[in-house]
Amino acid sequence: MGAEAVMALMEASAESEPCVVSLDGNQAVRLPLMACVKKTQAVAKAMAEKKWDLAVQLRGRSFQRNLETFKMLTRLKPPRTAVEGTVPGVPRERVLQKGGYTLGIMHAGAPCCGMNAAVRSFVRNCIYRGDKVVAVHDGVEGLVKGNVQEMSWSEVTGWVAQGGAFLGTKRTVPTVDTMPLIAEQLKKFGIEGLLVIGGFEAYHTVLMLTENRSRFAAFCIPMVVIPATISNNVPGTDFSLGCDTALNEITEICDRIRQSAQGTKRRTFIIETMGGYCGYLATLAGLAGGADAAYIFEEPQSIDQLVTDVKHLASKIASGGISRGLVLRNECASENYNTDFIHRLYTEEGRDVFTTRVNVLGHMQQGGSPSPFDRNMGTKMAAKTVEWFVDKLMEEKTFTTPHSSVMLGIVSRQYKFTPVQELKLYTDFDHRIPCQQWWLKIRPLLRILAKHESTYVHENAIAVGVEEQAESIS
Repeated sequence: MGAEAVMALMEASAESEPCVVSLDGNQAVRLPLMACVKKTQAVAKAMAEKKWDLAVQLRGRSFQRNLETFKMLTRLKPPRTAVEGTVPGVPRERVLQKGGYTLGIMHAGAPCCGMNAAVRSFVRNCIYRGDKVVAVHDGVEGLVKGNVQEMSWSEVTGWVAQGGAFLGTKRTVPTVDTMPLIAEQLKKFGIEGLLVIGGFEAYHTVLMLTENRSRFAAFCIPMVVIPATISNNVPGTDFSLGCDTALNEITEICDRIRQSAQGTKRRTFIIETMGGYCGYLATLAGLAGGADAAYIFEEPQSIDQLVTDVKHLASKIASGGISRGLVLRNECASENYNTDFIHRLYTEEGRDVFTTRVNVLGHMQQGGSPSPFDRNMGTKMAAKTVEWFVDKLMEEKTFTTPHSSVMLGIVSRQYKFTPVQELKLYTDFDHRIPCQQWWLKIRPLLRILAKHESTYVHENAIAVGVEEQAESIS
């Protein structure tokens, strides 16, 4: 936002309307200053006059939906309408005959914060409508074995604040041998729609099931993937559940490591982050922690560039500009220039100026309690998934088209359902990353703030009205 504010200031003229630079999703937007002031005053006036409905309305539809979801999820038990057979949006005769739809939910991939919040929201949204939710334990392996349980309202009480995955999850994906068993279990439990929450394995699982619909009729059901991985390496979304919490953990750890050398002059820390081949965590943690460099797979480094970085850091420390350096490295940034090599290089080339220490953060990046962002995003994504399932099941009779098997992601400024078969064209399966990643555009800021020579490319911040901004995901 600071860089965007500088760009807005440089582009402004004497006649330009004053604006407010803010973030909407992952995109910088410019809002008219006076319109924002008038909108804020209108909300304050409505609150003072105790016109609560008007105050909520002035905040936009997004705020209204969030408020309604909050009221529903905080109930101790489902409303009477869900028990008596009156389900919003579902024909009464169907509810009386079958009790709503039967929807399945499961995990695939590594656990991360935000998964439990999404499960809680999905279960309660479904039960609120009168639908039945069956949860699969231990991912694909649990589905093959029939480890399935019907979920109740009270079983997910307190899940929103808990990290990990209470349903259990594994990295296993379907195989040729397990496909028939999966189809058999889906048919056995009468699952009419399947939600898979997880990382690249979840995306790969749903893609494989979709591509085998011609062989197994049980796979011809609506399917949704909610991306949940600290690596943020799933195509079709700018953010995944868990990556915000992991980023907060890494930043806090980096701050603590720096503080450990508070009384030690001239020391540089080399820190290895997780993320597989995706450099999101190293890049964003580097920006947040004021790193001097962040090495990632997406931007290969030569030995000359590494030596230049060492000399640049040594010159800053020798001149008294800084006393402690911070260098981050993604775990798969380079096969040859690994963390140990970077440590020895900085130690040797900077031996006359600073000492070097190395830290491999490991699985502590996956732990902790979910951040507010991950809790809210998981809650809202699950609620939108329920709406999508209901619309599909009511409007369509057969589910063989690509649009009946989708990834729910945040793309720029909105939630978007994208067919997984379409995303296959934009996926690097060898390295398990999307072919295009939005955060690479902000990497020049990392070098600029570390006093390297670099150029920040304008993100093309868009000017929007206050009403349009109020309908955003934030």
